[in-house]
Amino acid sequence: MAKADKKSFWRDILESIKVTVSPAIFSTWFSQTHLVALNEDGEKVVVEIGCNSSYVKATLESRYFGLIQDTIIATLGKPCSLSFLVKQDSLKAGEEKLAAPLFEQGTSAEEELLTKCLSSRIRPSFTFANFAVSSSNQMAWAAAEAVSKSPGSAYNPLFLWGGVGVGKTHLMNAIGCSILKTNLEAKVFLCTGEDFTNDIVEGIRNKTTKDFRNKYRKLGVLLVDDIQFIGGKDAVQEEFFHTFNAVTGAGGQVILASDRPPSEISKLEERLRSRFEAGLIVDIAPPDFELRCAILQIKAKEKGMALAMDSIQLIAANIESARKIEGFLTRLASEAKLKNTEITHELITSLVGKGEALNTKITRVNPNDFIASVAQYYSLGKRALLGDSRARPVARPRQILMYLLRTQLQLPLEEIGRLVGDRDHTTVMHAVEKVSELLSSDVQIRQDILGIKNRL
Repeated sequence: MAKADKKSFWRDILESIKVTVSPAIFSTWFSQTHLVALNEDGEKVVVEIGCNSSYVKATLESRYFGLIQDTIIATLGKPCSLSFLVKQDSLKAGEEKLAAPLFEQGTSAEEELLTKCLSSRIRPSFTFANFAVSSSNQMAWAAAEAVSKSPGSAYNPLFLWGGVGVGKTHLMNAIGCSILKTNLEAKVFLCTGEDFTNDIVEGIRNKTTKDFRNKYRKLGVLLVDDIQFIGGKDAVQEEFFHTFNAVTGAGGQVILASDRPPSEISKLEERLRSRFEAGLIVDIAPPDFELRCAILQIKAKEKGMALAMDSIQLIAANIESARKIEGFLTRLASEAKLKNTEITHELITSLVGKGEALNTKITRVNPNDFIASVAQYYSLGKRALLGDSRARPVARPRQILMYLLRTQLQLPLEEIGRLVGDRDHTTVMHAVEKVSELLSSDVQIRQDILGIKNRL
């Protein structure tokens, strides 16, 4: 393929990809690629894609391989195999390049910032600007911002704790990104408790503990996610104790995140516990309905999806985890693409009604536990709950029972119908969709379902 044809072909591929990903993702990763070679091998096409750096290559291979392959197949109408290599584009000066809004090509300072973030294990897409704030995480957000503006002096250490998907990792990355934007020379590093442990094991095995200590003890900002992982590991705690003292003693900042407060981390040495508790400890509550709506708007915008407010409220009312919100949006986009249709409120309702990967699942319970819990919560007899009465004080709890059996236990519609008074599967489907809709507008229904789950 001629050089001009390659340029034109790759430009078309990138334009197709551009409409399916957010501008930030496109400019950070895809704009740093070019077509190296395109050769036919029988009925298959072999495509070589050049990447400006190893970071771009690794990210595209691990996260966007399928998207690129599908786009090329759709354009060429033939199966293809992809290979990625680190190779600079050989475009002549004056030839057109794709502009990158977030990290513009030719702006060496911004390219350097991106490289610095990635080498520090900081995700540049996690910033304070795209972190949704409400009463459940306002304190954590304010503390994180204060630390980013004055590392080493404001709240040292800063200890963030909370359940899965509440924004701990996002805030840690935002702190690191903000510090590097202010001072590109800052020695910032983010790792997990498991990474720290593995580095120690490698250091001992390879007799490179000196390199390990130089890596961690000379940092200006040390961010450790899932610090609870070091509990019960004596050698790791010993090393972290000295690392903590070295970093803070030199005026550096330590930020820690865990799924529980220091007082509840099992087998944590008292000297470490006292140091963790010497700074600011902030708990981040699960996102409330309003915050989930805000998160949805941010995530949908990043993915280039236009969702109406009633659709946003429907999703937010039925998904309790911020992390699962992103997963649902990905699934929603895939479903629309598979069915070759637009994203509609009806499509969202149908996916919510399937009850797959939505709410945090309640384990070690059976259908009878749900039936008993709903009956007790509404002060109803089991016979009335499963009976034929259509009076609202009985019919609504019955619909909620069907919704919970579907979303929490993933039971088939027919099985739920059999359990709840031998009803038809279409009745169950209607009940699940009805409760899904009510959750987006009825605060009492949301509180009732939360109360029933708490009983379990």
